[in-house]
Amino acid sequence: MVQNDLTMRPIAGREELNLFSRLPYVLNEELGDDLAVDRRRPEWMWVALRGDHLLARVAWWGRTGDDTPFLLDILDIDDSSADRGRVDIGVRLLQTAMAEVVPTGTRPPEYSRIVSPDWREAGETRRVVEDRMVALERTGARLLVERLRLEWRPGTPIPEPRGRLAFRPVRDTEEILALMTLVLDGTLDAHSRDDLTRMSAREAAVRHYEEELAHYRSPRDWWRIATLPDGEPVGFVTPARNDYNPIIGYLAVLPEHRGNGYIDEILAEGTRILIAQDVPRIRAATDLGNTPMANAFQRVGYVNFERTINMTWH
Repeated sequence: MVQNDLTMRPIAGREELNLFSRLPYVLNEELGDDLAVDRRRPEWMWVALRGDHLLARVAWWGRTGDDTPFLLDILDIDDSSADRGRVDIGVRLLQTAMAEVVPTGTRPPEYSRIVSPDWREAGETRRVVEDRMVALERTGARLLVERLRLEWRPGTPIPEPRGRLAFRPVRDTEEILALMTLVLDGTLDAHSRDDLTRMSAREAAVRHYEEELAHYRSPRDWWRIATLPDGEPVGFVTPARNDYNPIIGYLAVLPEHRGNGYIDEILAEGTRILIAQDVPRIRAATDLGNTPMANAFQRVGYVNFERTINMTWH
């Protein structure tokens, strides 16, 4: 598709990965593998070209086997360009690609961008992030949340068990869904709070389970329910592997047991389960504004190595 002197089109295939990767971003190194296993498709990866000069690009990510993308995770503009219209080019490319990629009448997939923890403090880094946010806002997206990306590294000490809690595997899907429903009461998680504006707590729990937990590549018997000595559930944790890393997928304390410091013990148990698998690292994430959860990760030895910006359309 040609607009004025711009050509906007999807890439032809793997043979154009070098073209697509001319703009730098941390996900570039994953693109080849993602294409190989159908997490990305050429028709979901669009470029804006002036001649052979790559001015902008956009790409969606999906789960293997899905016909529609799950996440918009690449929107890049040529930041070296002095062209004042470079953000306009990003807007035009995104609008053109969305019209072809996102099914008519459906809510566009969420946007997520990985940024440095101090992205606001460096002028050039801040401009890069904000240019993309402006481009998205001009298509109707709004900021949902900024999240901390966290990592535990081998050799980091883990707090010893305090003996207040016992841990057992999850019995079945209904048990984890029931607990996921209960912990939404008073949640500080922005995605969950957004879900609750549109659906019941049970529906939100089912959606989260089906879109995330059901797709983990690891055994479900790694998951743990934390209980008091009498067997009463206090919370749970789902240590797992996703498509890229060992992760703490879900971590929560039931409302009536919050404020007792149980979160540290539950997180430490989930971390130990993954350490036993001899993993090279453990990844996790929580909202910047979820201070109790962020502090728990810090106390258990996780470091904040990146952040993400999440934006959504309504």
